[in-house]
Amino acid sequence: MLLKNLEKYNIVLASDSLRRQELLKELGLKFNVISSHAEESFPEAFGMTAIPEYLARLKASSVKDKMPENYLLITADTIVWDDNKVLGKPVDREDAISTLESLSGSQHQVITGMCIQTEKKEISFHAVTEVWFDNLTKEEIVYYVDKYKPYDKAGSYGIQEWIGYIGIIKIEGSFYNVMGLPVHKLYQNLKQF
Repeated sequence: MLLKNLEKYNIVLASDSLRRQELLKELGLKFNVISSHAEESFPEAFGMTAIPEYLARLKASSVKDKMPENYLLITADTIVWDDNKVLGKPVDREDAISTLESLSGSQHQVITGMCIQTEKKEISFHAVTEVWFDNLTKEEIVYYVDKYKPYDKAGSYGIQEWIGYIGIIKIEGSFYNVMGLPVHKLYQNLKQF
């Protein structure tokens, strides 16, 4: 393991997301996975960057009592922010179509909040990526939703899927952040931990 400072820890990722698990594996970390079923609600007064950091800390506190000895816990939460509001995971097909119609031809932000916690220390941070969508036709949106069923994705899309190939004009920031794990920022924080 390149991150020698982490060898003493039992690393745990509290996420069911296969994308997050794969990205964390690519960092060369050995870790166990646990599910976090924290209620994903937040105070209405919270702004764009406070929300995902709060939710990541909430996920950490929801699994803290299940941690092994000498643990290092990693949690994350990703939101899509558009027109001063959170676009969460779609509730159904119509909601996914409607969300993508609202994102079509415009710019939005994807923010991932992260929490790294041990018995003695906790840090949280976030990453923001600006995303620009091209104008999408209704036919393209319906095709994507019906074929890829993005019901587990904030904002109703995955950048690494078909809609990302044909619909995203450009991004500013981390590509992997849009997938749900700002790997570079996580690595830098783990190096300092």
